[in-house]
Amino acid sequence: MKTILFGTAALAMTASMALAQDVVRLGTEGGYPPYNYIDDSGEVAGFERVLGDELCKRAELTCEWVTNEWDSIIPNLVSGNYDAIIAGMSITPEREEVVAFTQNYTPPSPSAFASMMDDVDLDSAVIAAQTGTIQAAHVATMEGATLVEYPTPDETVAAMRAGEADVVLSDKDYLIPVVEESGGEVSFVGDDVPLGGGIGMAFRQSDPELRDKFDAAVQSMKDDGTLNEMIVEYLGADSPKF
Repeated sequence: MKTILFGTAALAMTASMALAQDVVRLGTEGGYPPYNYIDDSGEVAGFERVLGDELCKRAELTCEWVTNEWDSIIPNLVSGNYDAIIAGMSITPEREEVVAFTQNYTPPSPSAFASMMDDVDLDSAVIAAQTGTIQAAHVATMEGATLVEYPTPDETVAAMRAGEADVVLSDKDYLIPVVEESGGEVSFVGDDVPLGGGIGMAFRQSDPELRDKFDAAVQSMKDDGTLNEMIVEYLGADSPKF
């Protein structure tokens, strides 16, 4: 993703200011439960939908939701297709060179390996990860392992099930229901991996006022405890909290 992002960074200077608009457009992937997904009525749902709506209310802004594929989600923010990203995006130094993050609205959460093989050797395994994620970047640093990338998290799990990969690496919050609903077919292997600086909202660097409004709203939810309540409700009692 780093190569794609730097190629579009110059467009930030020409993007219109979101605060001048009547509606703030929130971009999400819609394919990463429990953070964000499309429900049976075709609407964005999940932890980030409820969180985003509450943040907009506290910031006294009118918002609408836009879905975008993950591999182009930052370039399309920078080019002005929407005004913010709220899509399970971990805060990393590379991304901070291109976009401006709020403070994190989830603490750093572990990534985990899952497999249908009990005796898999992670040091030599074929590991599936979603393109442009901190998990894919981590696998690329694992000497001996082979990275295979897919556009969506569901495709990484499907690749592991189909034998195209030995293991999948993703956010543990995403993989927990995959493991629990597999009837013992899929299990966690190896140790959890702490990656990133938690999840935050991303904005164009030319929109500091809009970013500050949402940052203050995130802080208010931390201060009154509602953010922790929401994390427990949607991500589980074992998910890291503030």
